[in-house]
Amino acid sequence: ALKKIGIDELLDTVLLQAEMLELKANANCRAEGKIIESRIDQGRGIVASVLIERGTLKQGDYYVAGIYPGRVRAMFDDKGRKIEIAGPSTPVEIIGLSDIPGAGDPFQVTEDERQARQVGAKRQELERLGDSRNVKKVTLDNLYSKIKEGAIQEFNVIIKGDVQGSVEALQGSLEKLSTDEIHLNVIRASAGAIIESDVTLASASDALVIGFNVRPTPRAQALADQEKIEIRKYNIIYDVVDDIRLAMEGMLSPEVREIEIGTVEVRDTFKVPRIGTIAGAMVTKGKVKRNALVRVIRDSIQLNSQMVRISSLKRFKDDAKEVAEGFECGIGLENFNDLRVGDILEIVDTEEVARKLESNQKI
Repeated sequence: ALKKIGIDELLDTVLLQAEMLELKANANCRAEGKIIESRIDQGRGIVASVLIERGTLKQGDYYVAGIYPGRVRAMFDDKGRKIEIAGPSTPVEIIGLSDIPGAGDPFQVTEDERQARQVGAKRQELERLGDSRNVKKVTLDNLYSKIKEGAIQEFNVIIKGDVQGSVEALQGSLEKLSTDEIHLNVIRASAGAIIESDVTLASASDALVIGFNVRPTPRAQALADQEKIEIRKYNIIYDVVDDIRLAMEGMLSPEVREIEIGTVEVRDTFKVPRIGTIAGAMVTKGKVKRNALVRVIRDSIQLNSQMVRISSLKRFKDDAKEVAEGFECGIGLENFNDLRVGDILEIVDTEEVARKLESNQKI
């Protein structure tokens, strides 16, 4: 399909197969179909592309598109010409939607406006129930693994966009950021303005709301301010991905790097009551700092499986923060007294380095 090879043959085969099977649709009933795409069109408002599967759609009909009721105020064919009637297997663009339905949502003509609103309200109720079950699943299903592994974190997002295609592209890009340590969970992704139910869901699931070429309604913004829910607005997908990546990197525990800053040779030891063993030592390389970490080396073997911290550092009788190469000092180690003349103390400092996200992207 990318190279447009074989498309004509495919269409001919489909038409031939349809003719052989004598496929027919009832045109004498209320129209039903599927939403192909929906978008916000400047000057025309919300526009939906609909494929009529059965029945006949007329200008002025009341309908439900997904969860949203509406009325056909204008209708256009695939050439952009205004029409008033569309039969089965006809793709049309309609104007007169109250909000943006998702691609694949059912389209159904109703008897009147009241029925359209009732059907829409029922579908919204079912959708909210599904969302609430999804939130419980997100929080409970992952609780056991979090406790067991002690490493996995959740980053929840809600995506709203102007066009369903953009929403799906953004969702796919963000989900690729998930790693073994942080799972990015898209708990809702749909076209349309950011509404109150989005904010309510974000509050219940501790989620970030992302608006792609859409804005929150005034009531949704007021609720977000009240609930302290963050809404971020974008118009470039790469900006969304970069910001979310940075936010997820901020959740990662930093990498602790060890830096060897000096070497000390123990030349004498002293037992001090209530303190322990103090080493009289010479700094042979680099420097030694108070509160630095130490590896104790004897006959080329490290004695301490875990590094110990310097608890005291003195120059003669005075406390010192740091002693440089070529100077003597007195060193006491925290909870470690097995020091002998000739031991080598490797002095180690640590620094925290922010980690980058290593996503499990599958191309």
